[in-house]
Amino acid sequence: MHDALTGLLARRTVAEHETWRSLWDRLGDGTLPREQAVALLASLTTRLPDPPTLAALHGTLLERRPARPGPAWPATVNVVGTGGGPATFNVSTAAAFVAAAAGVRVVKSGSRAYTSSLGSVDLLERLGVRLTSSYEQTEEHLERDGIAFTGPFVYPVELARLARLIAPVSMKPFGRFLNALGPLLADLPVTAQVTGVSHTMPLDDLRRLAATVTGRTVWLTSNDRGADELLGFARNTVHIARGEDQVLEPGALIPADGGFEALAPAPKDAAVDHFLAVLAGRAHPAATHTVRLNAAALALAAGHHTTWRDALDATDDAVTSGAAAALVERLRSRRTAATAGAVRHG
Repeated sequence: MHDALTGLLARRTVAEHETWRSLWDRLGDGTLPREQAVALLASLTTRLPDPPTLAALHGTLLERRPARPGPAWPATVNVVGTGGGPATFNVSTAAAFVAAAAGVRVVKSGSRAYTSSLGSVDLLERLGVRLTSSYEQTEEHLERDGIAFTGPFVYPVELARLARLIAPVSMKPFGRFLNALGPLLADLPVTAQVTGVSHTMPLDDLRRLAATVTGRTVWLTSNDRGADELLGFARNTVHIARGEDQVLEPGALIPADGGFEALAPAPKDAAVDHFLAVLAGRAHPAATHTVRLNAAALALAAGHHTTWRDALDATDDAVTSGAAAALVERLRSRRTAATAGAVRHG
């Protein structure tokens, strides 16, 4: 059994980078046994390792990424949550559209559902919005639409190798670990990243890791209601890596009404209609207010605005003018047109 796995199972600190490098090397050359890969993921999911071990695991995955082509993307923000916590509709995906409609350059990374009924990728698939498959394509989408939704290429290839190795076992049972660490593994040349952290995740450990991230500012958000989104009816904290925390009291920026019943996910067959209704301001007011608050955080993190009030005013305009809903329809129609063209020339 590999030394990294032996240490994890014994609940010992495994902080030696060479140990983790050896594990990733064996995964890459095909000599890591399948049962050890399953045991690795099961151990990490059952109980996340101590901070030194987590830092070594995280750091050795980051160092294996190939050189990223092209320049940085200025004034651009990535939004991705950890999942977990109370069930809500896809608030961060909606916030990405609203922020982009308000003039913020937004990249949304994410995954299929591990703990929820529909992850961001599942919803985008139902909407008919395409994911990008390269940095060059992501930059093209940003320049054209002000928003891009990235595919799995932004994550370390080791995660895909683990998924292939353990097949037919699904990665879904290991969602807690993947959701916790995934947001800090996405490699994007953005100015800032905003990540909501639910009460099911190790906030203190993630704050330590966020402080080691270079090249972008990382905001982690949390609240006393356990959700991985900013909420009007909760006491929210914005944890800014290498900066001062901001506390947002209930009702300070948006009305404190609605509760989780207003943010509940719609049934899968109604998810698209509900999502579009939120963006058009036709759903429960608390749902649209919540999306606007999270979109305002994206605008502030990216440096597009400097005050919450200005950012909220801009997101209100994006909803009431119809710009947010129109942006979704523009991306949906582009996918439809591309599919039709492929059929004609197939």
